[in-house]
Amino acid sequence: MRTVEEKSQACPECGTEIRVDSRFVAWCAACDWNVDPEPPEPQRDRLERVRRALARRHGEKLLAEVTDGGSLRARRDASSLLAFGIALTVHGVTVALALGGVWWLVRGWGGLGTVGGPLMLMFAWALRPRAVRMPTEDAVLRRDDAPELYALVDEVAQVVGTRGVDRVAVDAELNASVMVQGVRGQRVLTLGIPLWEILTPQQRVALLGHELAHYSNGDTRHSLVVSTAYHSLTTWRYFFLPIPNPSMVEMVTNLLYVVPQLFLHGVLTLLDHLTLRATQRAEYLADREAARAASTEAAVALMDRLLVTASARGALRREANRAALGGPRGARRAEAGAEQIWELLTAHMASIPPYEYERQRRVGARRGHSVDSTHPPTHLRRSCLLVGPSAPAAVVTDEERERRIAAELAGARTAVARRIVRDGFDG
Repeated sequence: MRTVEEKSQACPECGTEIRVDSRFVAWCAACDWNVDPEPPEPQRDRLERVRRALARRHGEKLLAEVTDGGSLRARRDASSLLAFGIALTVHGVTVALALGGVWWLVRGWGGLGTVGGPLMLMFAWALRPRAVRMPTEDAVLRRDDAPELYALVDEVAQVVGTRGVDRVAVDAELNASVMVQGVRGQRVLTLGIPLWEILTPQQRVALLGHELAHYSNGDTRHSLVVSTAYHSLTTWRYFFLPIPNPSMVEMVTNLLYVVPQLFLHGVLTLLDHLTLRATQRAEYLADREAARAASTEAAVALMDRLLVTASARGALRREANRAALGGPRGARRAEAGAEQIWELLTAHMASIPPYEYERQRRVGARRGHSVDSTHPPTHLRRSCLLVGPSAPAAVVTDEERERRIAAELAGARTAVARRIVRDGFDG
C-alpha cells in the first residue's frame, strides 16, 4: 500500500482552503464544488427505476413519521393483505396451468392435447415456486466448526427478539444476508468475508443485529408466498420481452407481446407499491435493532462503512489485477500469500479521510444512494438512527473472543482471498 500524501489547495469556486487526497475526489465542503462529479449510473430497466423512486419516496415519508414522533412498529396493513392476495392469484395461475396441462393430455391425447398439454405443463414448471438453494457445502460453517461465531449470533439474536440461525455461509461478496431455506424453514446467514473484514467488532455486531432482525420484522416482500410470486411474474415478463433486431414475422410477435408485457409490468409495479412501504419499515426496524445490539454509534458507523464500499471494491480489484499482471509465476506467488489482501484492505479503509465519508453522505442525499432498490436510501437510514436518545451496546465483544472467531473463520478467509487473487473480484 503506497504512502498517502494530502495536499491543500484553494477551492476554485469560493476560495476556501480544501484538503486533497489524490485517491479521492477533490471537493469543497463550504460550497459543494465538485461534490458529485460523476454522472449517475444509467438504469435501463424501467421497473428498477420505478423501484428506486418508490424506495426513496417511502423512505422519506417513514423518516418524517419517525421525526414527528410516529411509530415504526411492524404490522400487517391492507396493502400487505392485498399483496398476499395478488401473490396467491399468481400461484393459482401456475396451478391452473398444471391442472389444465394434465387434463388436456388425458382428454385430448392423439389430438391437440399432445401439443397444448405439454406446452401448459412446461409453462407451469417454469413458473413453479422455487425454494431458496442452500449454499455449496464448502462455503458453510456448522456449529461444530465455529462455536464462538454461533454463540455471538445467538447472543445478538436474543437481543433483537428472535432465535439464531441453523447455518452460517461465507462468500466473497461485500454484503451480508439472511434467508429461509427449504420446507423445514432452516435459517441461513450469509456473511461476505470482504465486508466482515472492513468492519470493527462492534460494527460486526450491528451487522448481525440488522440481518437477524429481519426474521422478526414481518417483511411482506420477503415472505415465501410473495417472494416466489415475484419470481413467477418476473419469469412471465422475461417470456414477453421484445425480440431484438426482429424479422417481419418477429415484428408481428413483438406487437402481440405489447399488451401482456404492459400488464405484467403493471402487476409487478403494483406489488412494489403494496410491499415497498412494509419493506422500508422493516429496514428501519432492523437498523434500530442493530443499534440496540451494538449501540447507536456502531450502527451509524456501519451506515458510513456502507457508503464507501465502492472504495473497498476498488482496492480488492487493484490487488487482483496486480496479481494477474505478474503472469503465471506472479499469480502463483500472490495466491500463496493471498492472506495479505485483508491486511492491505484494512489499511486502505483505515486511510480513508473523514471528508470522503462526508462527501459520500452528501452524494447519497443527492442521489438517494441505497444498497439496492428495496432499501431506503442510506442517508435516510442514518438520519433515522440519530432520531431520539442514543442506545448503548447490549452485546460487547472483547479481544479474546474476536481472536477465537477469527481463528474459526481463518480457513474461509484464506479460501476467499485466494479466489479473489485467482479469479478477480466482482462482488
